[in-house]
Amino acid sequence: MPLARSFSMTSLSGVLPQWDEEDLPVDDLLLFEVAWEVTNKVGGIYTVIQTKAKITVDEWGENYFMMGPYYEHNFQTQVEACEAPLPAIRGAMDALISNGCQVFFGRWLIEGSPYVLLFDVGGASGNLDRWKGDLWDSCNIGLPSQDHEAGDALILGSLLTDRLGDAPNVIAHFHEWQAGAGLILSRARKIPMATVFTTHATLLGRYLCAGNVDFYNNLGKFDIDREAGERQIYHRYCLERAAVHCAHVFTTVSQITAVEAQHILQRKPDVITPNGLNVKKFSAMHEFQNMHCSSKARIQEFVRGHFYGHLDFNLEKTLYFFIAGRYEFSNKGADLFLEALSRLNYLLRVHKEDVTVVVFFIMPAKTNNFNVESLKGQAIRKQLWDTAQGMKEKFGKRLYEALLKGEIPEMNNILDRDDFSVMKRAIYATQRHTLPPVTTHNMLDDATDPILANVRRIGLFNARSDRVKIVFHPEFLSSTSPLLPMDYEEFVRGCNLGVFPSYYEPWGYTPGECTVMGIPSVTTNLSGFGCFMEEHVSDPAAYGIYVVDRRFRSAHESCSQLTQFMFGFCQQSRRQRIIQRNRTERLSDLLDWRFLGRFYVHARLLALSRASMLQFYSTASSPPAPPLQAEGFRYPRPYSVPPSPSASLHSTPHHSDAEDDDDEDEPYDEDEEAERDRMNIKTPFVLGGVPGVLLLSVDQAPPEGLD
Repeated sequence: MPLARSFSMTSLSGVLPQWDEEDLPVDDLLLFEVAWEVTNKVGGIYTVIQTKAKITVDEWGENYFMMGPYYEHNFQTQVEACEAPLPAIRGAMDALISNGCQVFFGRWLIEGSPYVLLFDVGGASGNLDRWKGDLWDSCNIGLPSQDHEAGDALILGSLLTDRLGDAPNVIAHFHEWQAGAGLILSRARKIPMATVFTTHATLLGRYLCAGNVDFYNNLGKFDIDREAGERQIYHRYCLERAAVHCAHVFTTVSQITAVEAQHILQRKPDVITPNGLNVKKFSAMHEFQNMHCSSKARIQEFVRGHFYGHLDFNLEKTLYFFIAGRYEFSNKGADLFLEALSRLNYLLRVHKEDVTVVVFFIMPAKTNNFNVESLKGQAIRKQLWDTAQGMKEKFGKRLYEALLKGEIPEMNNILDRDDFSVMKRAIYATQRHTLPPVTTHNMLDDATDPILANVRRIGLFNARSDRVKIVFHPEFLSSTSPLLPMDYEEFVRGCNLGVFPSYYEPWGYTPGECTVMGIPSVTTNLSGFGCFMEEHVSDPAAYGIYVVDRRFRSAHESCSQLTQFMFGFCQQSRRQRIIQRNRTERLSDLLDWRFLGRFYVHARLLALSRASMLQFYSTASSPPAPPLQAEGFRYPRPYSVPPSPSASLHSTPHHSDAEDDDDEDEPYDEDEEAERDRMNIKTPFVLGGVPGVLLLSVDQAPPEGLD
């Protein structure tokens, strides 16, 4: 019988808006979603549009079209070519092709199989000068000839609006400044369509934070035009800001990015559209725990090879932490993480903890190949395994024969001199006169690499006395790697804690992915994910979401807080970590697109209203709605967690990792806790200005007279 879930698919009905499915007659509308990352993996926006595709296709069916640039390799490997189903789309494509522009249509082979319309930007570059002139005439934005990326963005926008604007009853959703040119031109040419623009991170914000400025404490003090000009991105900033102000509805992905956008782009977002994931539930709670164990065993195999000759720590008492993402050393918080690891190493040594922490940095950097020492370690591990297997077969056969004779054999009769020589040679092969390498690859910029430079500064060289070991893997994981043959999802499932102490992170998919896999994570209140969890969860740490305060504390205080989070995690027992993983996985409902996709629904409704497409929106005369956000609802503290805040980390000061089932210090019943959590959901948040929507708690009956 499947174990009870803490929240069913209906138990969150009081958390997010209740939409009437008939509010939006999608059969009479077309939805265009435009992004540079359609079939083109560049960054996190690719994950957003890819994972959101299924729920959008479920809602819009054949009337949903994704649009972006054409890349031959991506089209051949990810798209199934087919004919456009609608005459309006076919006519627009034929007109573009007749003018010498190449356009490609098909189904993107991802979950939901949405239609994609891809434009050959390079093939249309002959028209770039003319389109630059049109852009200048319409909005006085000039693009320099040396900025090819901005030129490509203009070509895409011009192709989009050249013919597709003739399609009737269109909602067009544009992502980021690269797609913004199409929105600007559509408004300049007075094309009748409802427009939505989403910024996932402001362009100037990324540049400023990359320069190590005190960004959030000086948001109101920046001379925006001067800062953009000094970084030679003023024209891009103008495209982004013009798109924001031309859009009928402006959205962003988090509250922290909304604050940033209001100061830098000079417009307050109308709707906050948090990023979600397609959450796949297991029929039984223990299934994801089993996957954690099997993936962890594969990581342990890598560790056995990487640390050969220095494997004097207990793998059963070893925890695996990791950080992953783009190699933005300060923005991703790698600087804070390394300093905290140095302090954690000191605490573990001073308190004589028998726990060892192996930390993985999965950040792509410039390399020329695997280093020899890392490959040698895996070869030695495999050789030892083969030797042990051969000895086991020989030992087993001789033992079997002796037992058949009714004898208890002596060791010398089972293993001869040659066998002992083979085992001794295997032992001598594991001797090592150097420390295990910090990095798995040969770095091109070893002397100036930020991670390696800070490792040298803090002195974590994987010495025997270190309780914190570091492995820098400077490329993305792959199941075909000869060194660590695991894909990213499998690797995450095998780790114990993801650490993402970002300084600039508009959303942050990495801790969200950890959450849906049941892996606790560290985030910050400067990331969209961290703000979202603090807003919706009463005690995030009890659910395995540790939020570091990087907004209102100094760097030293933030580092100390991160160190305490990690040290407290190291003191948890094995049983406590299992319980915490159960709680973490229960939060996955909160990140499911089936709920968060409704904020996109609201943005489209609002765009129809402001575009005066009255036949689709009966209450369009209502005043503009303030930003849609969740207020008032918070996940309750888990029933089994004691009321003391410090006890939410661990209920007893010290535990052995080899914990048996007789330890009942912490009361815990999954079914009972799930039921009590459901009963605690009483107060939904209030939607500001959403016409005709009344939110009720889960068990609250509607008032009289309300159908």
